[in-house]
Amino acid sequence: MSQEVVVVGCGYWGKNLVRNFKELNALAMVCEATESGRATAAALAPHIPIIAEIDQALKTDIPAVVIATPAETHYQLTQRALEAGKDVMVEKPLALTYEQGAHLVKLAEERGRILMVGHVLEYHPAVAQLLALVRTGALGKVHYIYSNRLSLGKVRREENILWSFAPHDVAIILRLMGAMPFQVIACGGSYIQPNIADVTVTNLLFDNGVRAHIHVSWLHPFKEQRLVVIGSRKMASFDDVAKKLILYDQRVEVQEGQPVPVKGQGEEVAFSQDEPLRLECRAFLEALNTRHSPLTDGRSGLHVLEVLQAAQRSLVMNGEPVTLPINSFNNNQG
Repeated sequence: MSQEVVVVGCGYWGKNLVRNFKELNALAMVCEATESGRATAAALAPHIPIIAEIDQALKTDIPAVVIATPAETHYQLTQRALEAGKDVMVEKPLALTYEQGAHLVKLAEERGRILMVGHVLEYHPAVAQLLALVRTGALGKVHYIYSNRLSLGKVRREENILWSFAPHDVAIILRLMGAMPFQVIACGGSYIQPNIADVTVTNLLFDNGVRAHIHVSWLHPFKEQRLVVIGSRKMASFDDVAKKLILYDQRVEVQEGQPVPVKGQGEEVAFSQDEPLRLECRAFLEALNTRHSPLTDGRSGLHVLEVLQAAQRSLVMNGEPVTLPINSFNNNQG
């Protein structure tokens, strides 16, 4: 692949994007405001131009910009890049309000530009396998989904735990359901910094009766990243810490009018060990070349943003339900 992108931001996550695009021979430039970040970029990508101001990058003929800066800068930087005629991959969340996100999607469509959001777990091979289990009916009818994303740190000052951790799980659950929830309820607590939630539990209710809950915390004694899908025939669990996807032949049957648990063995489901971020970067480069929307395109990111905004409203109202309008949901297959 040819050199096609400038990565903006070489910090905690941006350095991983610099590494991947460099190894894909697609890194043309790095833009990083801090001296320490520029030193990191120089070590990862020697001989690649490194600049401090994004204006310089936007004036080049490099066709695409990858944005890995703090969340509160995503809207402004993405807007500037799109207005400069660039294709854009921006880390999650797309923006901090639905209105901002909708403006970016409209702008990209008007300019004929690719807009992709960095929901990296949607590219995880185990998640792809889990999605196949759901779509082929291997689990039966989906009853319930829950996700735990818990650890001690990394505590943010700019965004709360909901906006930092939950976008991953919202994105996967919407993909699994192929639909938007009609009701969102969230509650949580702020213990380290005023008005910045450290722990939240978000409940999503879908119109087919399926419920999902998302528990996120950076104030937890151990690390857990687990997604569980309960079906009428089988159950599945993806543990991203242990790197295992287990399919359980377990269910509850009604026998002679009584619910009876049926316990079977768990079977490990094999999946590719490809790095999810490498797959995501490849997907962006493929979109640049084919001009086809990627799996996690702007509209996909907008759906996630709509759920997050509803959860935030419920959170500040101490768990009051927020109803979402009935919108069409484009479950992009990529």
